[in-house]
Amino acid sequence: MEYRKLGRSGLKVSEVALGGWETYGVNQDASAMVREIVLAAYEGGVNFFDQADVYARGRSEELMGAVLRELPRHTLVISSKVFWPMSDDVNDRGLSRKHVLESIDKTLKRLGTDYLDIYFAHRYDPDVPMDEIVMAFDQVIRDGKALYWGTSMWPAARIAQAVEFARANGLHAPVTEQPEYSMLRRERVEGDLLPYTEGAGVGLVVWSPLAMGLLTGKYDEGRPEGARLTEKENWGKNFLTDDNIQKVRDLKPIADDLGITRAQLALAWLLRQPGVSSVITGATKTSQIQDTVKAAGVRLSSDVLEQIEGILKR
Repeated sequence: MEYRKLGRSGLKVSEVALGGWETYGVNQDASAMVREIVLAAYEGGVNFFDQADVYARGRSEELMGAVLRELPRHTLVISSKVFWPMSDDVNDRGLSRKHVLESIDKTLKRLGTDYLDIYFAHRYDPDVPMDEIVMAFDQVIRDGKALYWGTSMWPAARIAQAVEFARANGLHAPVTEQPEYSMLRRERVEGDLLPYTEGAGVGLVVWSPLAMGLLTGKYDEGRPEGARLTEKENWGKNFLTDDNIQKVRDLKPIADDLGITRAQLALAWLLRQPGVSSVITGATKTSQIQDTVKAAGVRLSSDVLEQIEGILKR
């Protein structure tokens, strides 16, 4: 495993991380599966484990937290997120000071830890003034309940606004942004985010790096029953196009020549970006995380990157 600094902070995260989105908590009998996967990730060098309160309405935090408590806390980087509604209550959502400060306590209890390493604002909240958002996350850090904070799926202009307000007022600024980024979903990161975040020292930790599994090649011959894009119609419409499937097929010879899987190729391609600190992968089998962790440290030559670009830009 290789490790990178999270933006300009002193925190180092594994190049490959494990996330709990759409994976843990849906099946109430998932505790054994989660334990095996989390421990396999840790044994593979993963130190960064990502969660959110909204994943299975807190159940995902509980399941992953139960396993993480078995491991030395100082060896872990644990993150979670706040924004989406957790009940029907009008204040149990968003980024108000009330919701942020109440939600961090609930997340810590579910995870069974005294503090988070990173607390993310899961979306930008237009209903809350920026000064209130920044001051709320600054308070979380000053209270010792998180060490750093970040944003997720925020526009670059809003990240810049938060950073500038924090630095101008002696507050803790966000050190990371968590966007969607993959070979098949790249425009927002490369066109909007990286031109700002790299210079500002905000590290990217990206989600859905395998385009919901499409980049692994599992959809080469159709739609396997139970696969995520098969089950989720909206995501399937976005990704499962004939053009995308053919691109993934065409990537196979490149991966084969390098002696790696297409999943490893896709993750290494993302990690080519100096502004990307980590790629957050999901897993429902230990074999999946054992495969993806091998992407760490893989460096792609300029010739290989040119071949990939030729396929992706067709």
